[in-house]
Amino acid sequence: MTIDWTSDFRMLIGGEMVAGEASFDVVNPATAKVFAQAPDAGEADLDRAVASAARAYPGWRDTPIADRRATLEAAAKLLFQNAEAIAPLFTMEQGRSLEAAKMETMGMSAWFKATARRDLPFEVVHEDARTRCEVHRVPLGVVGAIVPWNSPLLLLGWKLAPALLAGNTIVVKPSPFTPLCTLKLGELLSPLFPQGVINILSGGDALGPMMTRHPGIAKISFTGSTATGKRVMAGAADTLKKVTLELGGNDPAIVLADADLDKVAPALFMSAFINTAQVCIATKRLYIHDAIYDDLRDRLHAIAKATNVGNGLEPGTVLGPLQNAAQKARSQSLIASAREAGYPVLQGDAPQCDGFFVPVTLIDNPADDSRVVVEEAFGPVLPLLRFTDLDEVIARANATDYGLGATIWTSDIAAAQAIAARIEAGSVWINTPGMPAPYAPFTGHKQSGIGSENGQDGLLEFTQPKSIHIPKAA
Repeated sequence: MTIDWTSDFRMLIGGEMVAGEASFDVVNPATAKVFAQAPDAGEADLDRAVASAARAYPGWRDTPIADRRATLEAAAKLLFQNAEAIAPLFTMEQGRSLEAAKMETMGMSAWFKATARRDLPFEVVHEDARTRCEVHRVPLGVVGAIVPWNSPLLLLGWKLAPALLAGNTIVVKPSPFTPLCTLKLGELLSPLFPQGVINILSGGDALGPMMTRHPGIAKISFTGSTATGKRVMAGAADTLKKVTLELGGNDPAIVLADADLDKVAPALFMSAFINTAQVCIATKRLYIHDAIYDDLRDRLHAIAKATNVGNGLEPGTVLGPLQNAAQKARSQSLIASAREAGYPVLQGDAPQCDGFFVPVTLIDNPADDSRVVVEEAFGPVLPLLRFTDLDEVIARANATDYGLGATIWTSDIAAAQAIAARIEAGSVWINTPGMPAPYAPFTGHKQSGIGSENGQDGLLEFTQPKSIHIPKAA
């Protein structure tokens, strides 16, 4: 099958590629110019997609899991084979370098492959002379996936693969900032699945609330900001939809005095700024022991100045633009607030053009109650914070409404494990940037989310338990 990755962006409804009655502009963040249009789905489109998914559900539910598994494995292979072809389109709508764009699709492929190896549990929870009770995990029906713009394919894979393996059918809504690759993947993957099993709708801000309120959707899996996640939860309440919410974070990193800075500095830099810091588990508050603070600060500044920021389509680009104008404005506002407060601002270079570029920025030891510390930047702005006392820094790291991820950097692994046990976050990494894995549950504590993605827990989020009580013959 030949895919035209450059034009003809259509929605997938009931196995058919649909143009839609209206459209909206898609902007290249490196140029701030419109380069494509995507269909703008309305309520009638959503109703058709949900009806199509509902019709497909009984057949997909009753398909043996071994066959569903084989279909996911075929999808993983197809994604891997097309990773290089889709990369330019990904870069134009999201901003990342071509190599990073290719890795995104390969990551989605890897998640499909890993999920396909899982199985749904079956348990006998009681048995005596009279009764046997079995607990099965059964699918929910039609589920909805609302996917963000920062990592549109990988995070789609986190939802799509377990939902389908569990036997659900699905309606997918990509972000209006990055709809194009997802629409094209619908075209690519559709022949592998029965009609209606996967439906993909692109649309503006009105489409998400329509999905959360729709009575034909049994669950919403949402990734995005905490503020929007609260609205998703409220919208789902009327129909008592199940929700999985992977939300914001203000992730701390703690660097102890014995850390090997030759190794730690470059790893920490990427932990903070990969994807131009548009990662929910990027390091967003960096606590550095006073004994090494100046040394690590200067190393990070040197890396920032040496890092090539530019258009992701250009060779040698390491970090691209922010994805949209609002994120650029947010980052610039945080930098301005730090300057106004008198904090030293250390920066790298960025293109001076119409694109959504902001230089990599380090804020030198701002107050804990400053905006740049309290707010999640979701852009290349990182506060560096001194500490001397371990108990104090753990308390400071936990002093946030968020609890998504954290990293700890030290030569003493036992000490790091003891700190990790006290950090209020769903995931803690030691001596490595935050890197979710398909085998581990990814979950937010506090206001960073509800439910889990990935691992067996993530698969079970797309099921519900069903107890069957079986009498024994007298």
